[in-house]
Amino acid sequence: MHSGASQPKPMRKVVILGATSGIAREVERQLARQGCELLLVARSPRRLAALQADLIVRGAGQVLTCVADLASIQQHVAIFDFVRRSFPDFDTILLAYGAMHDQKQSETSVDILLDELHTNYVSAAALLTLFATDLERRRTGCIAAITSVAGDRGRRSNYVYGSAKGALSLFLQGLRSRLHPAGVKVITVKPGPVETPMTDHLPNAARFADPALVARDIVRALERRSPHVVYTPKVWRYVMAAVEHIPEALFKRLAF
Repeated sequence: MHSGASQPKPMRKVVILGATSGIAREVERQLARQGCELLLVARSPRRLAALQADLIVRGAGQVLTCVADLASIQQHVAIFDFVRRSFPDFDTILLAYGAMHDQKQSETSVDILLDELHTNYVSAAALLTLFATDLERRRTGCIAAITSVAGDRGRRSNYVYGSAKGALSLFLQGLRSRLHPAGVKVITVKPGPVETPMTDHLPNAARFADPALVARDIVRALERRSPHVVYTPKVWRYVMAAVEHIPEALFKRLAF
């Protein structure tokens, strides 16, 4: 007897955009243990080579690498062409790169502000559009992108970073609607603060979430092709629901 619900196709060939980020590395290790084939894109050839060797030892079926600056839109077509040529039947995309500048610097330097908005939103939306069109044509696959709980509401301490991540979340919501008729899944991943090199400079960084646990939530969502939005650790779904209901008259007075 066949079930009426269709089962998601198994995840086998995964492209990681921003493969050397702290969260991405943990995701890759877990995927390697499952025997997945991986194509890693990042800026540093040295770090990519070390990752490639490590992931093969951990059991990855294949590990390809592409050296590129993902924030450079001028390089996007070349990145996409390399992926399509070297990894033509990829079924999963994970976008895991970003940048977090000092909020005070973003407030006083338009150049720094624009760089943060460009890296975290503009370049991400541009690159995902290329991959989305390919998956839409093939009527298969899954796109996941790491945004942040910081994008759920603009806070005094990080509203520039948060606004870029919030814009990316909204973009993913629209993309999810666009790709639904083609059967392509789109997952928005919203981590709380995670202990990674990007957050080492922040107060109380040692108390942030373990990237291995965050990666586990991401891998589970990729396997299931759901839910649409993943808060990780899960407690952040409830924290942000509460934050969103704080009246603006009070919220603007809170120094966090």
